[in-house]
Amino acid sequence: MASGARNSRSNGSSTGRKRQRRIGSEPRYVLCVNNDGYPASLDQGKLYRCLRDPKAKRHAMWRIVDESGEDYLYPSDWFIEISLPAAAKRRLIAVNG
Repeated sequence: MASGARNSRSNGSSTGRKRQRRIGSEPRYVLCVNNDGYPASLDQGKLYRCLRDPKAKRHAMWRIVDESGEDYLYPSDWFIEISLPAAAKRRLIAVNG
């Protein structure tokens, strides 16, 4: 029984995922300026959380958490990166995780 607990702790995939998302700095936010073909997923003029994804960046794509709450790749030129005051970032991180 003790070995089962030990295995479940060391085999936790959620820990790996959390660690992966922490690489880099805090989340960044972008403003959607184009939603061609994706009006149900993206609202123009809305702020979205952008996750770090170096592989996607090499293809001029950004990983965006869209209206579904899931993250998907979208063309980077559909968004403008926004510099937010520290208080606004803290508030958005508290709301969105």
